[in-house]
Amino acid sequence: MKDPKISAVIFDMDGLIIDSEPLWKIAEIETFKEVGFDFTIEMCALTTGMRIDEVVEFWRKKLKWQNFTNIEIVDKIQNKMIQLIQENAKLLPGVIESLNLLKANDVLIALASSSSMSLINATVDTLKIREFFNIIHSAENEIAGKPNPAVFLSTAKMLKVQPNKCLVLEDSKAGMNAGINASMRTIVIPEFGTSPKWANNAFKRLKTMLEFNLDLLK
Repeated sequence: MKDPKISAVIFDMDGLIIDSEPLWKIAEIETFKEVGFDFTIEMCALTTGMRIDEVVEFWRKKLKWQNFTNIEIVDKIQNKMIQLIQENAKLLPGVIESLNLLKANDVLIALASSSSMSLINATVDTLKIREFFNIIHSAENEIAGKPNPAVFLSTAKMLKVQPNKCLVLEDSKAGMNAGINASMRTIVIPEFGTSPKWANNAFKRLKTMLEFNLDLLK
């Protein structure tokens, strides 16, 4: 590929590489039930794309529990998630094809996720895709999670690529806004079968990763 406009592609993880959103719902609903609250799928949807510590703080302010610390709840959710990932992890359609395509054309590849490094490591190792990524970075190391652009800007810096030379692949509104806020070309692949209006703000919307191609880098 000659002189591409984009020289690095940054993948989100949850909902983009792996269909983990249903697993997050299970982990959150089970954990909050242990805390003493009837948590719903609709409630889970309000925090999609956010860091888990920010999710817990969001609900602490509303539900005001007292018997557990935020850290204890975060640990409970993450431990459930790691187990669920190891038992159920499957790549979403088009992901491995996209990774192979980018690698074959010497495009830098990164993963930048709101999930913790322990969960990221469990995911990439279970799926056996670690070798594809030049950089793997977690928003847990940043001052704030998505839609704050910090995780993407730090990833670009580690790749030694200017933000405007990066393409972000996201599935959530928070992630899309983080990419846009980072001045990166941002493509969204919303949950299959949905057509949210917020996705119109992206550079392009794809139905699945099977539609990904090198023309999107031009």
